[in-house]
Order: sequence, then C-alpha cells, then structure tokens
Amino acid sequence: MIKHLLRMSRHQKRRIFVVLDMLALAFSLWAAYALRLEDPFWLPDAPQALTLLVTIVFTVAVFIRFGLYRAVVRFFGDKGFLTIVYGVFASALCLIVCGYLFKAMVPRSVPIIYGALAFIFLSGMRLSIRELINQPLQRSKESVAIVGTGETGLALASALRQGAEYRPVMFVSFDKASHKSMIGGVPVVSIDRVHKHIGRYGARRILLALDADSVVDRTELLRELEGLAVPVQTVPSVSEIVAGRARINDIRDLELEDLLGRAPVLPDAAVVAGSIYQKSVMVTGAGGSIGSELCRQVIVHQPKVLVLFEQSEFSLYAIERELLAIKASEGLDIEIYPMLGSVVHQRRCETVMRTFGVNTVYHAAAFKHVPLVELNVIEGIQNNVFGTLHAAEAAITAGVERFVLISTDKAVRPTNVMGASKRLAELVLQALAQRQDKTIFSMVRFGNVLGSSGSVVPLFRDQIRKGGPVTVTHPDIIRYFMTIPEASQLVLQAGSIGVGGEVFVLDMGEPVKIADLAHKMIHLMGLDEKTESNPYGDIEVVFTGLRPGEKLYEELLIGDDPQGTSHPRIMMAREVSLSWQQVELLLRELQRASQAFDCAAIIKVLKDAKTGYAPNGTLGDLVWCKGDADPTAENGDEKLHRFPV
Repeated sequence: MIKHLLRMSRHQKRRIFVVLDMLALAFSLWAAYALRLEDPFWLPDAPQALTLLVTIVFTVAVFIRFGLYRAVVRFFGDKGFLTIVYGVFASALCLIVCGYLFKAMVPRSVPIIYGALAFIFLSGMRLSIRELINQPLQRSKESVAIVGTGETGLALASALRQGAEYRPVMFVSFDKASHKSMIGGVPVVSIDRVHKHIGRYGARRILLALDADSVVDRTELLRELEGLAVPVQTVPSVSEIVAGRARINDIRDLELEDLLGRAPVLPDAAVVAGSIYQKSVMVTGAGGSIGSELCRQVIVHQPKVLVLFEQSEFSLYAIERELLAIKASEGLDIEIYPMLGSVVHQRRCETVMRTFGVNTVYHAAAFKHVPLVELNVIEGIQNNVFGTLHAAEAAITAGVERFVLISTDKAVRPTNVMGASKRLAELVLQALAQRQDKTIFSMVRFGNVLGSSGSVVPLFRDQIRKGGPVTVTHPDIIRYFMTIPEASQLVLQAGSIGVGGEVFVLDMGEPVKIADLAHKMIHLMGLDEKTESNPYGDIEVVFTGLRPGEKLYEELLIGDDPQGTSHPRIMMAREVSLSWQQVELLLRELQRASQAFDCAAIIKVLKDAKTGYAPNGTLGDLVWCKGDADPTAENGDEKLHRFPV
C-alpha cells in the first residue's frame, strides 16, 4: 500500500492530505466540545454546525496559503510544524469569530482544547506517515558511527538522514560526561567505550566529522580506532565546503594528513601580501600538484594579475576553470591569464613576463618523479636545470622583483638524477643572485607532499581496493610528509622574506615509516593484514626493493647548522655555493653533453658540480641503454652499453 501511495502523482497526494486534514479538524472540533461538555454523544445544532464548517474550510485555506501541502512528507521537519502551529492558531481564532457571528454557543475553553487536539492530530498524522515511508528506507542504509558531536558532526548526521546510503546509529564523543546521552534520537558514546558499543549498535563504518577548531589528538584517536576492524573515513574540510568543491556528505577515505596529527602551519598574511597583493604574479608549472595549489593560495591574497604558465594543455585548462570559479564565487577583481609554454624557451618566458608586467615568479615547473627522470636523463636535465636557468634569466631581463624556486629534499646528497638536477638548479639561482641585484632569488626546499602526482597514499589505497598486495620498497624506508596547502603557504611565506640567494628549508615534522603507513591504512580500511601468523588475512604487504636512485632516508639539510627565520617552521640552510663563472662553465659542459646525448658526460658533470651526487646504481636512461644514443654510429657498429656509475 505504501508503494502504491508513493507512486501517486503529487496532485493526488495533496488531495488525500486535504481530505485527511478536514477529517482530523472535524474530529478535533467534535472532541473539544465533547470533552468540555462531558457528553460523548454531543451533536452540534445548526449555528454550531455552520461555525464548524466555516472553521474547517478556513483552516484548510490557511494551510494552502502557507504552503503546507507543498511540503514533502518524507522530509517533514521544523518548518512544517511551525506551519501547522500558525494554521491551528488562526483556526482557533476563526472558531471564536464565527461563534460570535453565527450566534453559536462556543465555550471559552473549546478553542484551546480544539487547538491542542488539532495540532496533535495533524502533526501526528504526518509524523506517522513519514516514519512508515522512511523506516524501510532507513533499514536499507548502511549503519555508521560519527566521531564528533560539534557542528560538523551534526550537519553530517542531518545530511546522511536525507541521503540514501548511510544511517547514523551512534555519535562518538570526547566528553565522558555525555556518554549515553542522545542527540536527535541517536545515542552518544564516549571514545573510551567505543570498542564495546560499535558492535552493539551495528556500526559498519566510522566517519570522522571533527570541527576545524577541535583540539583532539588525531594520532591518538586513529590509534584508538585502528583496532576496531571497521573502515574509518572522513568528510571534507569546511574550506572545501565553503569553496563549493565538496558537500558535507561527500564521504572519502582518510588522507595521510588525517594520519599525521600535526597542527596546521599558518603563514604571516601581512608578510605574504607584500609580494602578492595587487601585484602581477606568475606561476610556472601552474597545472601541477604544487603549482595548482600555489595558484589557489596566491589568489586568496588578491593579486592584480595571475599568469598561469604550463606546457600541459589539459592541466592548464583545468586550473584556469577552477580559479575562474573561485574568482566568481568570491567576487575577486583579478585578471587570470592561461599561457601555454615551456620554461626551456627563454624568449617565451621573457615575453610573457614583460607583457603582463610580472613582479613575482613562483617556479614550480619540474620533472620530479625519480624513476622516470632516471629513465629520461636528458629531458630531466633540460627541464630542471636549463628550464630554471632560462626562466631566471628571463626574469632578470624582464625586471621581475622576486623569483622563488620550488626545490626538494632529494636535492640533499642526491642519489638520483632528479635530485642532482634540482641541486644544480639551486646552485644556478645562488650564482645568479650574486651576479646581479635586480631580481631577488630564493629557493624553498621541502619533502614529499600529500596528494601530489605519484604520492604513496593513493597508490596504497588503490592496491588495497584491488585486494593487494600493497607494495613497499623497503621495510625501513622513511619519508617526510607535508600537505600541499601547508607547503604552498610556507613557500609564499619563505619567498616573501628572502633577500637574495637563500635556501629555505621547511620544518616537515616527524618522519613517517612507509611500512607502518601501509599497515595503518589496511587496518583503517577495515581489513586484516595477511602475514605468516595470520595467513587468512585480507591484504599482504610485499617489499619490492629500492628503485634506482631511491634512498632509505631523505634529508632536508646538507649542513648541520641551519639558521632560524622570522617564521618558526622555516629555516635557512647554510650550504656551499658557486660563483657565476664556475656555474657557467658547468652549464656549458652540461649543454654540450646534452646536445651530444652523452649521458656518461652528464653524470660526470653532475658529480663534479659539488651537488653531492652519489648514484647508488647504474644509469638507466632508456635510449642510452638501448644503444641508439650516438647519432654518428653507422649500422649499429658502435653499440653503447649500460654505463656503470
């Protein structure tokens, strides 16, 4: 029967509710008189019957005017109850007026009794119908526990009730005093008793809904939830919801930033604004993971012009559309220019900088994936070293005030070509800072960023979803991690305090053991790890061995005596630098080797360049190893072999 009613047209449903309301009002009027007169067989006389009829018709008309019949009963809520209250109040007044006009006997207590009964019957009928419709739908939803009883948790519970996937069955609170209380009919459980009640309430998933200002120790919280063998997920941050990039009920798997348990780093907005506000800013590699986040952070500080410089057409299109949407939603007066181009083309860079009067450049364009650069040495050198050189020379010629290079922890005592190329790029900028004083050059060095292309977290998540195994290169490998927004904010801060030639190092917090991260992700996705002691587990962790050029431990400093800055999470490295004459000589040798496709010579230059480059394997360039690198070789007579380094 319920299904039949649900399939009715909206017009038919409204007519049914009008009839039901008229019957409920008629019964309420009769019951009010019968209770007041203590006569269960009371029947109205002619004036009373006319009074009651006019009151019923008037009340239905008021409900129609207030939009009560446009409300969907399945989502009947507070506004619907208020509409009934207003309508019943108007109906009681109508009863009094009609009794006076038609000279009908209306005892003074009858309108009061009638109003109470009418509200009970009208609202009770709608609540009953709502429950009849919703109960089967609610039972088909997956039961979830919500961690957090603040605004975010309550908003999530409300959204889930209206959705079709999840049903909140318990709240998890950090206040022990609130244990066994109720919020919206949902029980509240203290965090220290969650193990006992997770099975009792049948929660099959845990959702983190912590407020932004929550002082909860996330590391300790996740350690508490890890042993429950129930998937733990989270909801979008408030900033994502406000920006329109997500909704409160967009459930997603935990990101590593949820596991780090570190307080977010806040930049000094006044210092950053000095390099950006109402100025022309250019971001190279604007479509990449770091570059795109830099653009999002830059636009917040309201530059006059934002130039997006990117060689990938699709990436440039994507970030431009996103920034235009932010600009429109925030009402910002910013000119955004998407420019296709490569940093290896100096004239293109210079022309763009001159055309838009660029004041500050954030140079994020780079090939950063270690194994890929090992297999494509020439392109890695061209993009990372000469791309930086050409973009910097273009900045000097175009009169750019500040030029900030995004570097990497892999530039410290590098064991791979990517790290060596980024260290050489740092030396290039330091030499240019000594050679001239028109443009302030600075470098910002940090470790792995979460969510960047090639990040370990999405890789592990995909492997777990596919049933494993989860591949880790080495059981002892550790890495520093930082969120992309956090890193980008500190890049803006460091770039604003530089005076020329500094290498700034970001405080990355405590290092993370990758094997422990894999174990934690398996458990927090509600699965068991398959080991020798647990052969029937779900997911196995497999160690594959270090890749070419990969280190067990990443470092951020070459020396051991960093200097503090005005920001507590930014340090300034004290490291060796080269004069422009020395760097120019190295670049000429590197260019000759690149043009001749002599990878062996490139490796020698990188070693001689005081980059600290110490490769831990053999050169893996695909073309070099195939033996087709020498353009002068005839008929393959001069076969080139893998060059040991």
